[in-house]
Parts: sequence; C-alpha cells; structure tokens
Amino acid sequence: MRVSIRIRQDHMDGIRAKFGLHDSLGFQITRTARLVERRVEGGLKAYGLTRVGWCILLAVEEEGLKNPSEIAQFVGIDRTATSRALRQLEDEGLIAREMGREDRRTTTVSLTEEGQLRLVEARPLCVENMDHFNAKLSIAEALELKRLLSILNSGETD
Repeated sequence: MRVSIRIRQDHMDGIRAKFGLHDSLGFQITRTARLVERRVEGGLKAYGLTRVGWCILLAVEEEGLKNPSEIAQFVGIDRTATSRALRQLEDEGLIAREMGREDRRTTTVSLTEEGQLRLVEARPLCVENMDHFNAKLSIAEALELKRLLSILNSGETD
C-alpha cells in the first residue's frame, strides 16, 4: 500500500483549509514508528527486554559505548530515561555498572554474560522485524526513505 501525502495550503480567498492530520508528515512518521516499535516490543517481551533495553545492550556490545551519556545519545533518549533503563537492566543482571576509580562521578557500563546471551537470543527477532518492514520497500525506496528522513532530522536537536 502506498501512502499519498498532500501538502495543504490556505486558500487565496481567506478560507483556511483543514489541517489534514492524516495527511501530515508528522502523523505518518509517528504512526509508522509506533507500528515498528510495537511489533518489536511484543517479541522482545519473550526475552524479558524492552526496545530501549535492547538498544542499550546493542550500544554497549556492538558500539563499545560504556558511558551513560554516550549511550543516551546513541539510543536517542534523555539521561533520565537512560538511568532508569540502566537500573532496570542492572536489576535483571544484564549489565554491570562500575564507578570510576579516579573520578567517582563517572560510570562504566558493561554487559554481563546473561546480557550477552539475551542479546544473541533476541537478535533474530529484531532482524526479522526489520526484514518485515524492509520487505515492503525496494532497495531504492528504502535508501530514498533513509535519505529523506536524514534531511528532516538535520539541524534538529533531540
């Protein structure tokens, strides 16, 4: 199914056109993001993970990020949400946090063996989720969508 997005403008006679919520880019982007997130969240529950938790495990294991601020930036969430998610992952035995030896204000995050195991176990589900949505687009369409989303994101702050 292809989505048609119409750009509405005010009429010259002073009568304003309807906003057209379902035609807006924001609505379409948000709705699509929610669909992708809900689908993966549902599957991750079987592994005792949330989407944010999964992203944090990826940030630490695949990207080598150890600092909570870097993890927050990579995942695209604020520090408060990151702290909450790190605490939950630590309580579940999936990560370990260690205070800095020289600067006690710093924290280093690492995956436990159980965290590494969950990451490996959940990976096929997450790959399948992305494959599900990628299959709806040609390679050229997927690349174009990423390019356009990059344009919309440029110059914006989280």
